[in-house]
Amino acid sequence: MEREALPAQAFERAYELDLKYGCCPQCVLTAVKETIGGITDDLIKASHGLSGGSCLVGNGTCGALTGGLLALGTRRGRDADKLDKGRGMANFQIGRQLSERFQQEFGGTSCEDLQQRFSGRTWDFWNPAEYNAFSAARGDQCARASGMVARWVIELLHPAPSTALR
Repeated sequence: MEREALPAQAFERAYELDLKYGCCPQCVLTAVKETIGGITDDLIKASHGLSGGSCLVGNGTCGALTGGLLALGTRRGRDADKLDKGRGMANFQIGRQLSERFQQEFGGTSCEDLQQRFSGRTWDFWNPAEYNAFSAARGDQCARASGMVARWVIELLHPAPSTALR
């Protein structure tokens, strides 16, 4: 597959997975894994609790964004045997680019920020009726966020001249 097609492939896969199964960080990580590799099944499993702003509480960082940051960290993060070798600024720099792009696109970085933007209010995901109402009100917007993050991760890790983030 041509390098230019990888971001679109990642978008489509994350979007499809999120619509079908939910759990945005797992969808982002799975799409990155299937597109360029480097993501383990254990990482996908470990990301489960990051959905819904951290365990469905809403006030934490959007799970799609955290999934994207984890994906970037697999390539640019500091190795466990190098904790004493500095802060690992390359990972912070690339993660900042992703976070800033997300903030610009969605107007915030928390799950509640996106809930407000997508539906006009925040919701209690632990209340089944509210969760179902949010699912109806948001339409495909969370899946779109997952797709966008997966796209941006690929663009950051494998920039093609025509798609590199600026």
